[in-house]
Amino acid sequence: MKKPVIAIDGFSSTGKSSISKIIAEKLGIVHLDTGALYRGITWFALQNCLNEDGTINIEQLFSSFSLIELEFKNDTGELVLFMNHINISKEIRSNEVSNNVSLIAKQKEVRDFLLQSQRNLAEKGGIIMDGRDIGTVVLPNADFKFFLTASIDERTKRRYQELLGLGIEADENQVKENLIERDRIDSEREIAPLKKADDAIVIDNTMLTKKETIESILSHLKK
Repeated sequence: MKKPVIAIDGFSSTGKSSISKIIAEKLGIVHLDTGALYRGITWFALQNCLNEDGTINIEQLFSSFSLIELEFKNDTGELVLFMNHINISKEIRSNEVSNNVSLIAKQKEVRDFLLQSQRNLAEKGGIIMDGRDIGTVVLPNADFKFFLTASIDERTKRRYQELLGLGIEADENQVKENLIERDRIDSEREIAPLKKADDAIVIDNTMLTKKETIESILSHLKK
């Protein structure tokens, strides 16, 4: 029997990736954090494609795709992102990457570059993929689709704690402004905007713990 393909979309800091990871473990399937792919491209751009004023040269990035090899490797049960054979899983969580990832993710050329590789990974089934357009664009035929949301204050708190946990200095007000701006860019972009698939199950986890959110998702999977 083919294992399910599960799509989890939603706003930043709703716990999509960490929740998907745990569900993947419980079901014995693979978890793919698509946001990490976009962060990887952003990190590459910040390293290699800057204008003199420090802004990202988008055209230079597009012409550099042939130099980018992204792959996930299994590191003690966790898929870790490697770029050109270098582990960049910590680098892609920096504030600088967070501040630029929405700009990169809204580029059609970037999305096209990553789209086919994501679909190829899902072909065999047995995968849970999280992002912002998985249920609507990347895997429109997924067996199960979920959309996670939570209040901006709760998401700010979570993101702030996550950064501190990674040893990254952060200002809570700045984190909130960054999230609001990312929501706006992600929702308003022309290419594959952040939106709920018509057949997705919405879970507002403002008042839910991570454990309760996971239990809610698993209950739908068992039906």
